[in-house]
Amino acid sequence: MKELFDITIIGGGPAGLYSAFYSGLRGMKTKIIESQGMLGGKVRIYPEKRIWDVGGLQPVLAQEFCENLIEQGLTFNPTVCLNQKVERIDKDGDLFIITAGDGTHHYSKAVILANGSGIISPQKLEVEGAHKYELSNLHYTVGRLERFRGRHVLISGGGNTAIDWAVELMYVAKSVTLVYRKEELSAHEAQVEKLQQNGVNIILNAKITSLQPKEGTDCIGAVLINVNGKNQILEIDDVLINHGYNRESSVSFAPDMEPTKQGDYYECTGRGTLSTEGIFAAGDNIAYDGKVYLLLGAFQDAVNAVNSAKQYIDPSAHPSGMVSSHNEVFKTRNEQILKERLGSC
Repeated sequence: MKELFDITIIGGGPAGLYSAFYSGLRGMKTKIIESQGMLGGKVRIYPEKRIWDVGGLQPVLAQEFCENLIEQGLTFNPTVCLNQKVERIDKDGDLFIITAGDGTHHYSKAVILANGSGIISPQKLEVEGAHKYELSNLHYTVGRLERFRGRHVLISGGGNTAIDWAVELMYVAKSVTLVYRKEELSAHEAQVEKLQQNGVNIILNAKITSLQPKEGTDCIGAVLINVNGKNQILEIDDVLINHGYNRESSVSFAPDMEPTKQGDYYECTGRGTLSTEGIFAAGDNIAYDGKVYLLLGAFQDAVNAVNSAKQYIDPSAHPSGMVSSHNEVFKTRNEQILKERLGSC
């Protein structure tokens, strides 16, 4: 039997989770389809990164922020399908048919694309034998800063991610060396200045050419880098690679259903509508005048996409949901929160 949903959200990152929350707020039957084995999206890549730029929140670790975001997104008990990569979207009359890679079909009145830039995986270090060290001391992200305490760390990369990690690690590691293949770092000036002021060794016009094992172990002991045509050996404990990410789009469409794109982004209105009727979008996969590519922008996109989807399904619906402080759906929850607070006084 086909189970029909009002809204199916493709992607379980910040935009998708807030879309699920707001869709539930507006009384719609909601499903999230996520290609990974857990919700949270790209925020999970940097669990110990501090997030400063979400309104109303003091600096919060990405892991904590992610946990809160998931809890909020599941407030109205949406159906969640993990480990399902969406391959194709078709339409039969007014019904959208969403097909996953394992052959599962999902049925929905409307669709919200919240899959960001698609499925991402880190660009690997292209050095012979590098894969042998991935279980020891070759890293593509930082799970725990404490893992690097008192160690000599080499970071390869010159963008914001590499520089941000260098700033974080310089307070933990015994030493941090940054290697970048170009003449100038491409990160924010303020972060670069922090590295310079704290004596981080920055080597430009350089790249890793080989990894040399520590005698008697399966660990890297030294790295050979090429600096302006000359080889140099660095004794290190850990190598962190930040060369960017490979991105794979997770959605294809039936003929005549593909939404219009601007390069890698869907052409979108500020209301979350695309050129294909009934398909909406939120987050980093869209472009429109005034679009903000930050977490706070994803939340606004989600609200607009859900409101537009609501009116698509029910043209008589109000253009926006009632604010949470007056919304009846929170009455019982608010009473429970008040009881808990009074009980703790």
